[in-house]
Amino acid sequence: MIKLNVPDMSCGHCVGTITEAIHKVDPAATVKTDLAAKTVTVETSQPAAAIARVVDDAGYPNSQAA
Repeated sequence: MIKLNVPDMSCGHCVGTITEAIHKVDPAATVKTDLAAKTVTVETSQPAAAIARVVDDAGYPNSQAA
């Protein structure tokens, strides 16, 4: 499981964009977002760095949560 802090995620459109970006690299990924906490949790077979990169490339700088 990968948990990312995404401080610029502020609305439903952001959530949709991030989810779509992740599903492009892993269509089977389970993506859970917490808009209030500004976190994205992903269950995927992809490496954490790859998921972080696609979220960043979608316009949402992020960091891996502890």
